[in-house]
Amino acid sequence: MSQAIAHRLQLRLRPPANQVHPRAVLWWALQSAAFWVALLVGGGVALFFTGAPLWLVLIEVAVGVVAVVDLLVEPRLQYRAHRWEVTDQAVYVQSGVLTREWRIAPLSRVQTVDSERGPLQQWLKLATVTVTTASASGPLKIRGLGQDEAAALVDRLTAVTEATPGDAT
Repeated sequence: MSQAIAHRLQLRLRPPANQVHPRAVLWWALQSAAFWVALLVGGGVALFFTGAPLWLVLIEVAVGVVAVVDLLVEPRLQYRAHRWEVTDQAVYVQSGVLTREWRIAPLSRVQTVDSERGPLQQWLKLATVTVTTASASGPLKIRGLGQDEAAALVDRLTAVTEATPGDAT
């Protein structure tokens, strides 16, 4: 079997082995909470100052119920869905709750590796690693990694991509 065929067989689409950090559940919940709080407070203020009819109050209550269910369920589903793995050949990333996305980037195509930590991520000691390739599909993002794990991953990917032959185009 030729080396090219063997290489393609090794890059098969499969669920990656590693889950993100468990604190990512809280991070995703806090991000969603900011949206729901703004929506519910805005609706509540509008109801208070307009003397809204009962049916508008019921809609606000329904939105509140949806918000609570979303905050309790969706972050846990994201945690179960988000996976990642780095092999000697490629970076594998799986994400998405309703629409599952699997992405593979051969290491020979990696151009840059970045780490990002927003305010909530800093507080929760989490990070996002972005692997940029020459792909039109855009970069691969591994969200919700522990900060030490992200730093080690950036170091590993940087070392591996430097040693991988090819021009990443």
